Amino acid sequence: MRHLFAIPRDLDHQQKKLLLLLGAAFFIAQYDMTLLTLALPDVQTSFAIEEEKLGRLIAFARLGAIPAIFLALLADRIGRRQLLIVSLLALSLFCLATGFAQSATQFILLQASARMFITLEEILAVTFALEMLPARLRGWGVGFLAAMGALGSGLASLLYGSVDYLPAGWRSLYVLGGLAILYIAWLRRDLPESPLFRQRLLEQRQAFWQPLHEIFSRHRTAVYALGIICTAFWFQISASLSFMSKYLQEVHQFSPGNVSLMFIVAGAVAIFGNVIAGRVSDAIGRRPTLACGILVNSVALVAFYNSSGILLPLTWIAALFSFFVVEVMVSTVTGELFSTSCRSTATSLRSILCLVMGAIGLVVEGNLYHQLGGHAAALSTMALSGLLGLPAIAFLLRETANTHLE
Repeated sequence: MRHLFAIPRDLDHQQKKLLLLLGAAFFIAQYDMTLLTLALPDVQTSFAIEEEKLGRLIAFARLGAIPAIFLALLADRIGRRQLLIVSLLALSLFCLATGFAQSATQFILLQASARMFITLEEILAVTFALEMLPARLRGWGVGFLAAMGALGSGLASLLYGSVDYLPAGWRSLYVLGGLAILYIAWLRRDLPESPLFRQRLLEQRQAFWQPLHEIFSRHRTAVYALGIICTAFWFQISASLSFMSKYLQEVHQFSPGNVSLMFIVAGAVAIFGNVIAGRVSDAIGRRPTLACGILVNSVALVAFYNSSGILLPLTWIAALFSFFVVEVMVSTVTGELFSTSCRSTATSLRSILCLVMGAIGLVVEGNLYHQLGGHAAALSTMALSGLLGLPAIAFLLRETANTHLE
């Protein structure tokens, strides 16, 4: 078990440093996303948002990531490095501005803008890592990046525990995040360009829309497989995770401090799902690892929204652990299925699909809330949709573990 978590010895100092800098993208992304989930009751109170509109507002914020597809097209043409730095600076600006929002509209617009650059950061970081690492370590590398994201989620949970004592409440947490992003951008000033991209650029400079044409002409089966898996899983997962803090505080009377403690403890255990998923999939394959993650996630979410007492943290751990497994596997497989000339664009399309389905799921949850009489019943029903991705894994998805990247 010990070797699952150890950093591979054959990575040189430069590769380790690059992974840490890339992992910062996931750290910040999960900090921001977890903060929105945890502080949802506080934001609702600050702006007097009606209950049935919550899901739609969060959905709109997440749809802000859609423009990232056009920036990803640039990444496949001009390179990854410049956009990695620019996206951090823009993210810092919008994160800081969120702390000073004066209305629900301003808050959502700023968070939508921030989400665009968060999406771009994650896309480029995964692409860079896959192009930098040897085949037998690619799964571990993406798992490491996701583990860094889990640490960001843990920090948000830790800080949220003191939200009642901060001078500006939840606003202070966004300001702190924005300042931290500026420091990470400064550390990335010497980040080199991806080696595979440099090689491809020397061989051929492609037209702006060429990556999109290549994706749908050369990789059609991969598009179908990932489309079904992401549609089925992300339809429910955004809503399931977004309402966890609210469910604990309103149904089980958890205080913000108790919610924070549970997220920290559960997250500390679940964080290993990132690294374990990468290492195990390097050994036994991406497909079985992904299928197990989806199955466990559906069962755990249904149990979480229909349990109490000690089962709450246990099912939350299982749900978060399995979510990390699925996220790592989908990110890794997407990067491995497509060639260097369209890898960033393909990853961006996959991310946009996940976000769109997550937004649709949030809207559907709002409707089911009224029809079924509560969030728990609505979310329990939606959690089963993830299982619809299992046939695509079995019959359409190609195994990519230890394969050579084009």
